[in-house]
Amino acid sequence: MLIDSHVHLNDSDLAPLADRIVGDFATDGLLAVVNVGYDMPSSLLAVEQAGRYKNVFAAVGMHPHDSKLMKDTDYGTLCNLAEHDKVVAIGEIGLDYHYDLSPRETQKQVFERQLILADELKLPVILHVREAYEDTREILERNKQRLTSGVLLHCYSGSAEMVKMFDKYDCYYAFGGAITFKNAKHNLEALKTVRRDRLLLETDCPYMTPVPFRGQMNEPKYINLVLEKAAEILETDKEELAKTTVKNTLEFFKKMILDR
Repeated sequence: MLIDSHVHLNDSDLAPLADRIVGDFATDGLLAVVNVGYDMPSSLLAVEQAGRYKNVFAAVGMHPHDSKLMKDTDYGTLCNLAEHDKVVAIGEIGLDYHYDLSPRETQKQVFERQLILADELKLPVILHVREAYEDTREILERNKQRLTSGVLLHCYSGSAEMVKMFDKYDCYYAFGGAITFKNAKHNLEALKTVRRDRLLLETDCPYMTPVPFRGQMNEPKYINLVLEKAAEILETDKEELAKTTVKNTLEFFKKMILDR
């Protein structure tokens, strides 16, 4: 049994399928999922879905793509949402310089304010980082005294060398369908570098669908394909790795209480 540490049941493609997806958790070998917000409407929906479904938990936050939309009042809204028992993190937040859909300085400001908010709420943070690892490191360094509740690098795409750099902040690392892609050498080297007690698995559905279903819509059930590939690369027993990643996920998301 597995926990998918990063899903988007709040996405417009998956939301209509949520009843069926959650209803199949047991059959698909899933204990729970973390349903992650990426703007204010998706954060609101993530919390609403967490309240509706057993073993669906929520994270709330503003993605760097949409950070230009963040209003001062939205920080108060995030605080209110975080009071829900099943909100387990602030995220996904961070920096994305690949598309630059929001100005970089705005991304930095919104990212840092959400780090401060997470510290005040005593919640861990889920980071989205793309082509912005050095600026992310600088912001984490500046706020290292605020990182006491945990930092997760979701869909980790940095180098193996950067793992050592982020280990200074006791980061956790989540890997998903990208490790099954043909061009995944960079990701696989990083995976091998991550400490086993800091490793999580995810799908990031409906995106990043693993092989052999790449090109189709991703779902939480494909977390099993991520596990299989990770176990192969790490040359370890699949069942043991499943237990390890579940343990790590529950240790990271401290508010996650499973109804088994």
